[in-house]
Amino acid sequence: MSFETTAGARTARTIVVGNEKGGSGKSTIAMHIAVALIKAGQRVATFDLDARQRSFTRYIENRRAWAQHIGRDLGMPNHFSFDAADGAASEGETAGSMALTAAIEAAAQACNFIVIDTPGHDGYLTRLAHAMADTLVTPLNDSFVDFDVLGTIDPETFAVTGASHYAEMVQEARGKRTGEGKSSTDWIVLRNRLSMLASRNKRFVGEAIDELAQRLDFRCVDGLAERVVFREFYPRGLTAVDDLNASTLGTRPTMSHATARMEMNALLDSMNLNLVVANDETPAEKRDAA
Repeated sequence: MSFETTAGARTARTIVVGNEKGGSGKSTIAMHIAVALIKAGQRVATFDLDARQRSFTRYIENRRAWAQHIGRDLGMPNHFSFDAADGAASEGETAGSMALTAAIEAAAQACNFIVIDTPGHDGYLTRLAHAMADTLVTPLNDSFVDFDVLGTIDPETFAVTGASHYAEMVQEARGKRTGEGKSSTDWIVLRNRLSMLASRNKRFVGEAIDELAQRLDFRCVDGLAERVVFREFYPRGLTAVDDLNASTLGTRPTMSHATARMEMNALLDSMNLNLVVANDETPAEKRDAA
């Protein structure tokens, strides 16, 4: 499969992947979104704001190295690993904010989409990125431990009792946008690493997210299951939306690869990016995926 865009001009759209808790799959989601857009023929700039972990940056570096190794053009974004020090942080947050804003505005002149991966903690660059987001994707592992960044829960009834710190920050960022005359951020909460089996905890978490979605005006989307293939993609910089044949993967594709692609297609559809999925696999590629 590949992705084709519908006709019509568009301005640069900023997609932010954010959550103040580490280990939620932000870099994986950011990479998949960026590659899907590239496959759609879009010009994409990517920003990694986590100067310490640099998971998104390493993912892209791995992709570049693997593409060279197999002698194939996998498609690369115009990537920036942004460190506050690059913005003369010694002069304070204002200089860093101005530097990031200038870098994103410059990238927007040459690109259709900007994808930003944020750190798993609060900070002024994180807050700035959220205020810039046309679309915000928040991956959330399917547990009350991770739900805690969004809302608080009554321990007896599991009913939602209020919004938590990250949700409050997002609401503040949305308010800043609307105060500047911009459209409100389209917020998508992605239930990530879903269990394959129904469980009491899965049902309670789902009900709590649905209740909070009504309060905070976000859309809840089922995301990626816990699959080994997503871990295997990282060292080679691959994604589920790449053309996954034996020469690209370095091994025969499996049904897990096909299912991972379907999950990512569902996420991309939910983002309303006007992407149309076209099936252009050859019979041989279909046999490899079987």
